[in-house]
Amino acid sequence: MRLKLGFLLRAVLLAGSFLGLLLLWSSLSPRAEEPAPPGRTWFFWIERSVLQLEGNELAIHCQKIAVRIPAMVLVGLLLDVLLMISLRGDKGTIGSLDEDLIIDCSQQKCVFVLSYVQVNVSYVAIWSLGMLWALGHFQDPFTKDDKEDNRPMPNKGDHGLGNEKFKPVVPWPHVEGVEVDLESIRRKNKAKNELNHHGGGDNKQQNIIQRQYLTFKPQTFVYRDPVLRPGVLGNFEPKEPEPHGVVGGPGEEAKPYVLGPDYKESIQASIKEFGFNMVASDMISLDRSVNDLRQEECKYWHYDENLLTSSVVIVFHNEGWSTLMRTVHSVIKRTPRKYLAEIVLIDDFSNKAHLKERLDEYIKQWNGLVKVFRNERREGLIQARSIGAQKAKLGQVLVYLDAHCEVGINWYAPLIAPIAKDRTTCTVPLIDYIDGSDYSIEPQQGGDEDGFARGAWDWSLLWKRIPLSQKEKSKRKHKTEPYRSPAMAGGLFAIERDFFFELGLYDPGLQIWGGENFEISYKIWQCGGKLLFVPCSRVGHIYRLQGWQGNPPPVYVGSSPTLKNYVRVVEVWWDEYKDYFYASRPETKALPYGDISELKKFREDHNCKSFKWFMEEIAYDITSYYPLPPKNVDWGEIRGFETSYCIDSMGHTNGGFVELGPCHRMGGNQLFRINGANQLMQYDQCLTKGPDGSKIMITHCNQNEYKDWQYFKNLHRFTHIPSGKCLDRSEVLHQVFISECDSSKATQKWEMNNILSV
Repeated sequence: MRLKLGFLLRAVLLAGSFLGLLLLWSSLSPRAEEPAPPGRTWFFWIERSVLQLEGNELAIHCQKIAVRIPAMVLVGLLLDVLLMISLRGDKGTIGSLDEDLIIDCSQQKCVFVLSYVQVNVSYVAIWSLGMLWALGHFQDPFTKDDKEDNRPMPNKGDHGLGNEKFKPVVPWPHVEGVEVDLESIRRKNKAKNELNHHGGGDNKQQNIIQRQYLTFKPQTFVYRDPVLRPGVLGNFEPKEPEPHGVVGGPGEEAKPYVLGPDYKESIQASIKEFGFNMVASDMISLDRSVNDLRQEECKYWHYDENLLTSSVVIVFHNEGWSTLMRTVHSVIKRTPRKYLAEIVLIDDFSNKAHLKERLDEYIKQWNGLVKVFRNERREGLIQARSIGAQKAKLGQVLVYLDAHCEVGINWYAPLIAPIAKDRTTCTVPLIDYIDGSDYSIEPQQGGDEDGFARGAWDWSLLWKRIPLSQKEKSKRKHKTEPYRSPAMAGGLFAIERDFFFELGLYDPGLQIWGGENFEISYKIWQCGGKLLFVPCSRVGHIYRLQGWQGNPPPVYVGSSPTLKNYVRVVEVWWDEYKDYFYASRPETKALPYGDISELKKFREDHNCKSFKWFMEEIAYDITSYYPLPPKNVDWGEIRGFETSYCIDSMGHTNGGFVELGPCHRMGGNQLFRINGANQLMQYDQCLTKGPDGSKIMITHCNQNEYKDWQYFKNLHRFTHIPSGKCLDRSEVLHQVFISECDSSKATQKWEMNNILSV
């Protein structure tokens, strides 16, 4: 039987039509493991494919389409021409067709129409195949190949961890030391930022305080008080011991993980860059188990399950990978999922490569629960937290955590319950100490016999902790109930979202870091809210180690941002008590602190109470530990008369010796004051003679201690009252000491020169 060219082409194209339609059908059909939403079928999958492509990925696929579609058009046209030629006879008629296909058709048009239909059906099939090829549906662009799936992923706790997870990054830094060009990223996203900068622009944040509620919203959420049932395990307590991240792995149960001397250089490099021993941290599971430091009584509290939901906000700047991710993992591991609305990460202009694409990819495993937003300039911790409040829209409560924490067992319910009961309550967990060297966790030192302490300050506005007073203990029926605190440390707390906005978030004039913890504490207490410490909610926090290079503030901020913050806080909230701050920090008197008129108006509109009321009713015990300072007789640098050498504490405290060093006119460790009580002081430290009876040391002092000095300005002399000797120095040995007074001795002559911060 003779096979003609037309028959062969028609057979091939009919088969192609069938296969093309089959491929088109299968590619547009939902996958079994990925059902389409109700009411949406083929078009949903096309839409999904396009929407999931963004940035460089979208550009690459567009390039593929641009090249492949014209190629398929040319192929289709060529086949069309060839088929039409094959269908024509020798005399310009349609020929070469099998007679059984014509079936008594005397009109050539009959055969031509039939053939033309076949051509176009085949052409549709070719076009479908071409589109599938162009769009990449033969291989789903969103499905990673095996090679990509087998790439080592960051530590995921107990998900397939092998021994390789315990290997340190040597030499250090390896991944985390790599930096990226932030300026190019900013230029790339400029158009997007202009439309949506900080969730609506800088003006939105700056104007928040100008559109306050004049009265706070009433409490509408009904919540029953927690009930203590001794011997009956609480309804939020885990029924089984917490699983290890890696069974028997390093750091499990918060046991210390100490590395040998071989890692010394790597450890020191990581501490310099991040402030922690990241070499050890990278060996510890992100899902590790922790020790339970709560009082035994905490295990028997029962909470109403009608709790508020929360958005956990974490601000970071150039944070180490494993310490940041362990914070996130601990929240997800130990928080009931029904109450965890979202985890909002605020990247405060980090330039470390591991905090960019790697982070974006890593958090996809939580399907939108964890989100990251990036500031387009360095805002600092304070304003970045306000930005976080604006970005976190799903939770009823905002829970702020530092970027290097681990939440404890059953931390959530005790922390949120008081807020559910009273929306104007702000709660703070007890903060445990995570050693940045070996990652062991232990309670903070100080406090009362149970380790409970209240937040406080000295009159130079340094953070302090004082033991829980008997007055506060008497207010509780059970010792693990939440108790009142005048102030918080600032890094870890929970507050109802709407209430935080009603308070105006943080003062928008506060910059970078420092003083914001006091500002929000005073605002809460003086304007009708309350601040509670919660003994049964515990969160571990890593404190930076000595040797960290730090994160200097951006250039636009200027000098002394923390001191300026302090001045703003006392000028707004301390009333007449601000004189005690200036007595302790005389160098700040001339600091420009900006416009505070809106903050003053906020106090007035909300009938906020006076600082005197606050000191008498809430912070009544602070003056017992940090008495109101007497007025200063003089203050400034203590310079050797007509020399360039000054007394310098060298940062020593609590028994260290002062030294003689070149004067730098910047205050700090060279700034002292002598008050009417004859104390020669720096912050809360006093100068006195050391154990050898000669060299001068600096140590903590109360108001009635170390009243040792008289300053005779006209004689350029400091006299040590108990011994009758004079302050002396050795410029060769850089030592400061006391010796027998000799008016002819030049080394016993001093001058005290005021230094104003700028």
